[in-house]
Amino acid sequence: MKNKILLVLSSLLIFFSSCANEDQNAQLVLSTPVANPAKEISDNGFRAKWNYVSKAPTYLLDVSTSPAFTDFVPNYNAKVISDLNDLVTGLMGGTQYYYRVRAQSDDLIISEYSNVISVITTGTNNIAEDPTFLKVKVNKLANPFFVGMAVKANQLDSGSPYDVILKNEFSSISAEYEMKMDQISTASGVYNWTVADKIVAYGNSNGINVHGHALVWHNSVPTWLANYAGTDAAFALEVKKYITDVVTHYKGKVRSWDVVNEAVEADGTMRNTIFLKRMGANYVNDCFKWARAAAVAAADSQLLLFYNDYATSDNIDKQNAAYTIIDGLVASKLIDGVGFQMHNTIFTPSKAQIESDINRAVAKGLKIHISELDMQVNPGNAPANLTATFTNELRLAQKEKYKEIVKIYNALPAANKYALTVWGMKDNESWIPFSTDLNHPGNDWPLLYDASFGLKSAHTGFLQGLD
Repeated sequence: MKNKILLVLSSLLIFFSSCANEDQNAQLVLSTPVANPAKEISDNGFRAKWNYVSKAPTYLLDVSTSPAFTDFVPNYNAKVISDLNDLVTGLMGGTQYYYRVRAQSDDLIISEYSNVISVITTGTNNIAEDPTFLKVKVNKLANPFFVGMAVKANQLDSGSPYDVILKNEFSSISAEYEMKMDQISTASGVYNWTVADKIVAYGNSNGINVHGHALVWHNSVPTWLANYAGTDAAFALEVKKYITDVVTHYKGKVRSWDVVNEAVEADGTMRNTIFLKRMGANYVNDCFKWARAAAVAAADSQLLLFYNDYATSDNIDKQNAAYTIIDGLVASKLIDGVGFQMHNTIFTPSKAQIESDINRAVAKGLKIHISELDMQVNPGNAPANLTATFTNELRLAQKEKYKEIVKIYNALPAANKYALTVWGMKDNESWIPFSTDLNHPGNDWPLLYDASFGLKSAHTGFLQGLD
């Protein structure tokens, strides 16, 4: 009996000892700290802050220029801190940094990493932007593509800053507006080729690809056609004649055309244009058929035909409607590629949305043209404090988004690459700050060059996207 009692007592002692050890071990599992936004931001530092963690007398602070913490600021790789903040010093101005923290107990038990905080120091980093010419780097790729820019005829005078930059940096041009229907067609069968010819001749004489933009667009209908009093069938014949004459005039000189531009509304319906009203629901297919027939008749067998539209990446209704049109053109063997305008912002669309949109065209074997690229930093839904100046935060965010879109494009299969075209040269001449369609609230800085033709971080981001 005595032995049984001793056995029971021994078992209880072991049980309670085990529970005590489990409680002790449980106490050593530290909560994950929460990092707070930086304070006291200056040209060369900031104060990192975080919340208290029970049983943690010290914390380990990491500071990096990479959100993945693939490198560390000197002395900030698990720096031991016995407070809830630390003044980080010795940094560069106008530079993006990231910090995170872990809690640590006296028993050297370490918590999980906190959330990551991004902070940009004030001032400028005084690091010159990468001066490498865009087309030079692109042409060294295993699978190069055209690097394009939208131009105006008055920018193309020999020796102008535009001319110098175009010849150095770009291998393709698109007319920003001057090759549209209302600029060329003055009456039925009557054309003013002067300005459009200047753009095409500039490209041809300088070994620069010319992309034609655009044969049919609802916002460039000449007055005589908008007021056309003939029958709908006669109206369609006028459009056919225009497409035929333009394609024929530029045979062998213009490598590609946006045949129809922006045929779809945001709600996924066909845009209610004069072409839809007078030519019917099949008008897009008809325009492509006429463009293809004109190219064949002119023995321009290399001409590429594109459908071009905007905002399809983050609007699935519009995207699906556009691909319904594209599917019909593919079935009829009338289309060679798709133009994705990409008038993007630093907020939207996301990388995943862009890739999903473009990959639908890749899967159909079509060529991809990022046709009108710019990057708003001050879109209509931005906070009011973003409207006044081009801050370091906006500069670096824009740089990353340019890098992202170029990286997406560069990863495409070689057979699907055509061109990546930036919609203009200088910030102060972009269409965006003056756009009533965008309800734009103020200034913006969406391009690769500033108002003085200076390289921006966006240009460096473009180059980095090619790595």
